[in-house]
Amino acid sequence: MTRIAAVHGALAPHRRTQSEITDMVARTCLPEGTDRRVLDRLHRSAKVGSRHMTLPLERYEELDGFGASNDVFIAAATDLGAKAVRGALHAADLSAADVDLLIFTSVTGIATPSIDARLVGRLGLRPDVKRLPLFGLGCAGGAAGLSRMHDYLLGRSDQVAVLLSVELCSLTFQRNDASMANLVATGLFGDGAAAVVACGADCPERPDETAGPTIVDTRSHLYPDTGRVMGWDIKNTGFQVVLDPQVPDVVRRYLADDVEGFLGDHGIKPKDVTAWVCHPGGPKVLQAVTEALDLPDDALDVTWRHLADVGNLSSSSVLHVLRDTLAERRPPPGTPGLLLAMGPGFACELVLLRW
Repeated sequence: MTRIAAVHGALAPHRRTQSEITDMVARTCLPEGTDRRVLDRLHRSAKVGSRHMTLPLERYEELDGFGASNDVFIAAATDLGAKAVRGALHAADLSAADVDLLIFTSVTGIATPSIDARLVGRLGLRPDVKRLPLFGLGCAGGAAGLSRMHDYLLGRSDQVAVLLSVELCSLTFQRNDASMANLVATGLFGDGAAAVVACGADCPERPDETAGPTIVDTRSHLYPDTGRVMGWDIKNTGFQVVLDPQVPDVVRRYLADDVEGFLGDHGIKPKDVTAWVCHPGGPKVLQAVTEALDLPDDALDVTWRHLADVGNLSSSSVLHVLRDTLAERRPPPGTPGLLLAMGPGFACELVLLRW
């Protein structure tokens, strides 16, 4: 099985309180003279205390169009991605030359050459390193990236793979857009990155059991007739968020059957799971996950704390929650864990872990 050797998170440089960000959104998104009480209520209900931003707040008012925002994305994602990968390799006691595969996932900017290609020389990766850039998976990208990394290492069990997620969500906030979806998104999403180093079963550099869990199995499920539940509309101004209020309802309708069926195939019941590594999709989504799976009140404490501290980092968040679970709430050895995230499609990604 694939062994996770290290997980390292990195955050954008400018930390701001929720109220400071709300004031910036009021200036840039609401028409002059508009009553901002709805905006204030939405941002308070996000349960986010602070977030990290790529730019100083006043710079967001100066960004002019998709090109300007995407130029910032390319430069900042390369810097933050390099920091995350270096930290993960250091924690795994490996060098850049040990890496055989680099997977990159993001949904908040585009680049060709892709960010992973730009990192090869900068990090000192081998010129024959395999690269796999992933786009469009949204908040599910961290979990899906782990799954695809596991698939690769099953076939190349003597190798080392790195998954990098960089999400600079603040660069997608739409100026002069007072839609409910934009106001919700501007109150929830933040900027960050995470990198995971994993080794195949026969890898000479394979760490021992104290490093991280093994990946036992993965499962993906794309739900019917949910294509407009979550995603982007691509406009001249950039990525305009699609965010339907029915997301929690979709979770309640499908998640329990998916989880119970997946665990059941391995002779496991939900009550046997010792850690739920869940993406922080927002308060209503987390409440729906708790209700659908009938979880104990404290089962998602690490996820709730992550949401409050830094907001939703899209695909990076579930990897931050995995890191914090390992550091602060490591389950007993040999017990099962489940990592889960949902994203555009609408789709669910499940990763069965053994601690």
